[in-house]
Amino acid sequence: MNTLAKAVTVGLLGCACFLSSAAELADGPIIFGYGKHTSVKQDMKIAKDTELKVVFDIAKPGKDGGLNRGFDSVARFYNMHAANGIPKKNIDLVVVVHGGATNEMRNTESHQAKYGKENPNEELIATLLANNVQFVQCGQSAAFHQVDNEDLIEGVDMALSAMTAHALLAAKGYSQNPF
Repeated sequence: MNTLAKAVTVGLLGCACFLSSAAELADGPIIFGYGKHTSVKQDMKIAKDTELKVVFDIAKPGKDGGLNRGFDSVARFYNMHAANGIPKKNIDLVVVVHGGATNEMRNTESHQAKYGKENPNEELIATLLANNVQFVQCGQSAAFHQVDNEDLIEGVDMALSAMTAHALLAAKGYSQNPF
């Protein structure tokens, strides 16, 4: 078998495994259409009264101008913990956005003017915001990318910097998710 044939075979096998796993993924129970997750036999049990205060740091844009996997990870975190018995009121999430992901915070008008197309992240961000996930945009990155406050998706807050936002959130007891 030549190298190309081997690569195609390995790729197809990988796709088959992914499709098999995808059938087991659950949608919701908070954010539907995003943040798919699966049930797991847990050794590290989560008490039902657990309070989660977590900040996500997102600097990389979505691949090829598409949905940002980082935002989808926030939805997955929310969904999988709610699906495992943590009350919605006990899940407090903040997303700090900076770097190349800054342009994904643009509202419809601003994104359309810059890229000539809709923002593929706007629906998910709006859904997360509607479910009490806070979004904080780094002001330094916004200035670099020429994004003004009025260019942001409604509900996104502007901070002096991502570093400042992380320091303030850490002082309030938020842990940073490393993924």
